[in-house]
Amino acid sequence: MAPTSTPRQGADVPAEAVAPLMRGIAVLRRLTDADGSLGLSDLERATGLARSTVDRITLTLARTGYVRLDGKVVTLAPRLMELGNAYLSSVRLPGLLGARVDALAEELDESVSLAVPDGGGVRFVHQTTRRRAMSLRFRIGDLLPAERTAPGTLFATRWGAEEWQAWRERRASGPDGAGFPSLPPGPRPADDLFEERVEAARAAGWVVDDQLIEPGLLALAVPVRDRAGDFACVLSVVSHTSRHTVRGLREDLLPRLLDAASSMERRLRDEPPASPAPAPAPGALASWTAASKQEAGREFIESLARGLTVITAFGENGAALTLSAVARATGLSRASARRALITLEHLGYVTADGRDHRLTPRVLALGYAPLSRTTLARIADPHLAALAGRIQDSASLAVLVGDSVQYVARAATHRIMNVDITVGTRFPAYATSLGRALLAGLPADELGPLLDHAELRPLAPHTLTHRTGLEAALERVSTEGYALVDEELEAGLRSIAVPVRDRAGAAVASINVAMHSSSRTIDECLEQVLPELRRTAGAIESELHTAARFTDVAVM
Repeated sequence: MAPTSTPRQGADVPAEAVAPLMRGIAVLRRLTDADGSLGLSDLERATGLARSTVDRITLTLARTGYVRLDGKVVTLAPRLMELGNAYLSSVRLPGLLGARVDALAEELDESVSLAVPDGGGVRFVHQTTRRRAMSLRFRIGDLLPAERTAPGTLFATRWGAEEWQAWRERRASGPDGAGFPSLPPGPRPADDLFEERVEAARAAGWVVDDQLIEPGLLALAVPVRDRAGDFACVLSVVSHTSRHTVRGLREDLLPRLLDAASSMERRLRDEPPASPAPAPAPGALASWTAASKQEAGREFIESLARGLTVITAFGENGAALTLSAVARATGLSRASARRALITLEHLGYVTADGRDHRLTPRVLALGYAPLSRTTLARIADPHLAALAGRIQDSASLAVLVGDSVQYVARAATHRIMNVDITVGTRFPAYATSLGRALLAGLPADELGPLLDHAELRPLAPHTLTHRTGLEAALERVSTEGYALVDEELEAGLRSIAVPVRDRAGAAVASINVAMHSSSRTIDECLEQVLPELRRTAGAIESELHTAARFTDVAVM
C-alpha cells in the first residue's frame, strides 16, 4: 500500500472543486479535532468561515444526520461513521482479517491492531483490546506520526525521496506534534534515530517500539503483504513494561506474530475480489438531497450533501469505482460526480489511478475516532429526550443483567407527578416492561435456566408470580413486539416497552415509557405511545448499526 498523497500547503485549488464541500469537510475536521463537539462561535473561529456560512453548513450536516444541534453547540452524530465505514468496507481489511486479530489477542493476552499509512502518519483500522485496569488502546481512525509508532517505522521503509522530504518539512513546521491532536504528550524522538530505526526495520522485516508514544508502552509490529508483495497493512501487538521487556516481547511474541501475518497474507491472496453490491435505485440519493433542499430552502447546501454521498458510494460497491459507477451509485450527473471526486482528491480523501478512484484512510479523519468510543447510552440519549418531549412522559433504556434490568439511559419530564428512576437502578426483569421485552427475545436454552432461578414474588397488586402465566405473557410479547406492564412493579405505575436490536437482530436493550396509570388508558398507550416508541427504537437501531459495523459499542 503506497503512502497516501497529501495536498501540499499552498497547492492551487482545482477550478472545478466544489467550495461548499471543502468548507463542510473543514467543519467536520474541526469538530473531530475538538473530540466531537464545539460551539458555533468556536467553529467560526476555528475554520475562519463567516458565521452565516457555519450556520448553513451545520444545518445541512444536521439534516443529513451527521451532526446534532443543541442550541449553539454542534456535536458529531453516530451516523457520520458511515463515511469511515465506506472506507473500511472498501479496503476489506477488518472484514477479512479482523477475526484473526481477535483470535491472536486472545492467544497472546495482549492488545492487537491493524494499521495503514496516511501520508507521514498511520491510522489504526482494527483493534482488539484486553480488559485490564491499565488498558492499552488507540481509537480507530486517530492519526499518529510515523516516527512515534512501530507501524509507522515499517511503512517508512517503503518511502521514496518525496515522502522523506514531506516528512522532514512536516517535522520542521510542527516539531511538537502539531497536526496530531490525538498524540499523547511525551518526549520527542530525534530525527536521525527515526531514520536509523527505519533502516534497522528494513533489514529485519519487523520493528519494536520502545516507549515512543508514551512511557511504559511497548509495541512489536510486522507487515502483512498483499498479492503484489506490497504492504496491505501492519500487524502490531501492544503491551507495557510491567508485562514485558523489549527483549522478552521480541523473543516470546515475534514468532507467533509472524505466523499470524503469514496466515493473513494467505487469506488476502485466496480471497476473490469483491463483487459490487447492487446500486441503489437510480437517483435515490440525489432525489433525497433535492427534496431536502426544497423543504429546508436556501439554508440547505445541496452541493455539500451530494459531495458526501460520493464517499458513501464506495464500500459495498467496491474498492475502486469509475466516475460512471459513482454517478450510478449516487444518482448524480456525471458532471456533479466528477466535481465531487476532483474536490475529494484535492483534499486527500480520494486517490485516482487512471479511471479508478479509491477512498484513502483520511476519510477516517471525518469524525470516526471520537465516535468510535460511543456507547449505546450516548446513542440513545438524544432520541429518548426527543421521545419524552413529544409524549410528555419519562423514557428509559435498559439492559438485561442476570434476571434484572439495569437502567443505562433516561430522559425525564418536568411534571409534578413523575416516574423518578435514576440511571444504574435495577429491577426484577419479570415485573417490568423493559425486562419482558428482553426476556421474550432470549432463546429457550437461556430463558429456561434464568426463570428456574428467578424468585417470582409479588411486588405490587397485579404482579405475575406464576411461571406459566409469565411464560404466556412473554409469548405474547414475542408475537406482538411490545410489552405492557400495568401495576406489577408498583401500584399506579404503567409502562410500555419495545426491544432495541443489534445488527444481527438480537435484542441488546429495550426502551420504555413509564407513567402513572391515571394519565393514559391502556388503549391510549397502544394508540399514542407505542408508535412513538417504535419510531424511537428504529432511530436508535439505525445509529447503533452504523456505529457497530467496525467498532464495539458498549451497552453499559
